[in-house]
Amino acid sequence: MQGTVATFDEANRDGTVLLDDGSLVRFSAAAFAASGLRLLRLGQRVRLEHGDGGDVIRVTLPTLP
Repeated sequence: MQGTVATFDEANRDGTVLLDDGSLVRFSAAAFAASGLRLLRLGQRVRLEHGDGGDVIRVTLPTLP
């Protein structure tokens, strides 16, 4: 699932992503930490990976495997 970064809190390392269908999805600091990224910018395109429970478990860039 892909979308654009709507909010990102550099201090807490969490934020929200606006999906292509207009839904807003929150991601946790743990999901951001799993990405290996150091920073996100507003409007940046990202891919969300979900766990079995439906929670976002990783936020990555669409160009990364």
